[in-house]
Amino acid sequence: MKIENSFEVQAPPEAVWDLLMDVPRVIPCMPGAQLAETVDADHWKAKMAVKLGPISLSFDTDVARDVADEQGRRAVLSARAREARGRGSADATIESTLTPQEVGTRVDIVTDLTLTGPVAQYGRGMVQAVAGQLTASFASCLQSQLAAAPANGAAPAPPPPVQRPVSGLRLGLKALLEILTRPFRKRRS
Repeated sequence: MKIENSFEVQAPPEAVWDLLMDVPRVIPCMPGAQLAETVDADHWKAKMAVKLGPISLSFDTDVARDVADEQGRRAVLSARAREARGRGSADATIESTLTPQEVGTRVDIVTDLTLTGPVAQYGRGMVQAVAGQLTASFASCLQSQLAAAPANGAAPAPPPPVQRPVSGLRLGLKALLEILTRPFRKRRS
């Protein structure tokens, strides 16, 4: 399944690129994600907590930076996640491309996602809308990190606070509301 999202941040492409290349600072921007280990400069281990109503899922995730094209401002990360209790897995390739705007930077994200096992059944039909909600939260975290960026020569900004586990019920309700109201928003335009 291919999921496409984009957002804009009020920072120059160079600053956004530097932040996106600092994966240990970016991982906590994903709701429910926490950096577990830095393996080397291009590989990390992370934990992801997801709550779908009464069901709690915990994923052990291997993250790798496959492409870092600074000239083209394009990065590709791959993630292999396994649910800790064997209730499925997820594989994703996440391509981010930065485009300068009049004020700030547009970040386009294309995710190629494959869900397997029972975990694939939990999110069926809502993955696209939930991804939009997660992207909005991710963009907000990036914007706050960029706003807190230090002046030249100062110590780097602290990492963001650890995000709460993703609540599938809360995100699912937001996604359902978005799906139901989308036809009405199009008519007003």
